[in-house]
Amino acid sequence: MMQKTVSSYWKKIIALAVTALFTGNFLSAQQPDSLIKLTPETTAITASEKVKKDTVVKKHSPRTAAIRSAILPGLGQIYNKKYWKLPIVYGAIGISGGIFFYNLKNYKDTRFAYKVKYNMRVNRTDSALFPQIKANLQPLSEESLRFYRDQFRRDVDYSALFFVILWGLNVVDATVDAHLKSFDISPDLSLRIKPGHSEMAGTNGISLVLSLKDKRAR
Repeated sequence: MMQKTVSSYWKKIIALAVTALFTGNFLSAQQPDSLIKLTPETTAITASEKVKKDTVVKKHSPRTAAIRSAILPGLGQIYNKKYWKLPIVYGAIGISGGIFFYNLKNYKDTRFAYKVKYNMRVNRTDSALFPQIKANLQPLSEESLRFYRDQFRRDVDYSALFFVILWGLNVVDATVDAHLKSFDISPDLSLRIKPGHSEMAGTNGISLVLSLKDKRAR
């Protein structure tokens, strides 16, 4: 019996990959190793130590992370020292690549089978090629083979597209992750309440202002 195509799994693959990568980015921005806690020890940091830390932050370039991930998936994650993301990146891209070759192989098989059966019916030729048709395709009618051929042809296009999309998501993840390293998501934040005025509504009120600090701006 003809094996079913696997295009129905694409949404699940992309959803899992995007959720795993970008949820990781959100959580990693709040990891203790990237925070500067307001303790007596941190207040005693010398000016030279601060300059050294700022230099390290400046050297970590989102552009470098993006270029490395574009060249080879996972290199940007390695540059960001997010090694736990490598199985996710290679898993998503590997699965999409595997599905591409699966669809390509079945497309070639069904195309060959359809061509042979078509020539046998119309031109009375290629009968000697009939044994070369895959055993699971031989019982199928010419119409069924044409349907599966067209279906696998579409799946080849979709799988190639999603492979490129997942490769791009790998680049975006590395870039976003590198950008998050320059922001101080720590107790050293300021949340202020100040009067506010809406010109559109013509009303007065109060507003909450949350200040995020960029380490590179210090």
